[in-house]
This record gives sequence, C-alpha cells and structure tokens, in this order.
Amino acid sequence: MKKLCYFFMVAALILSHIMCFVVAWNYRDMLCGIAHSSYSAPAEIAFLTAIPYAVGIIICGFLVYIFHKEKK
Repeated sequence: MKKLCYFFMVAALILSHIMCFVVAWNYRDMLCGIAHSSYSAPAEIAFLTAIPYAVGIIICGFLVYIFHKEKK
C-alpha cells in the first residue's frame, strides 16, 4: 500500500504540472489566434482544458488518502 500511495502522489504532481503547461499553451495559442487568425471564442475558453486534469488530480488525491489510511 505504501508504494501505491507514493505512486498516486507522484501521479497527482505530474498531472498538475502537465495541466499548467497545457492550459498556458492553449491560452497563448488562443491569444495569438484572436490577434492573427480571427478566432471568435474568448481566450478564457482555454481554461476549460483544465477540467479533465483537475478531475484526475482529485481522484489521485482521494486514492492517496485511501491508501495512506490503509497503511496505518
């Protein structure tokens, strides 16, 4: 159980870093598209890509809590 606890802890950290990268990339792409390619959606739409990552981070956090509780 200890290894699973650490695995999901690391998975949550990796997901959070990937989420920040993807959202920042999409936001920058939306701003560039609005300025140069006539995108009609606002740049804030890029923040919707954070939703699946946030769900994954919450699930990993819940699993860390469960496995840490069983470890004791």
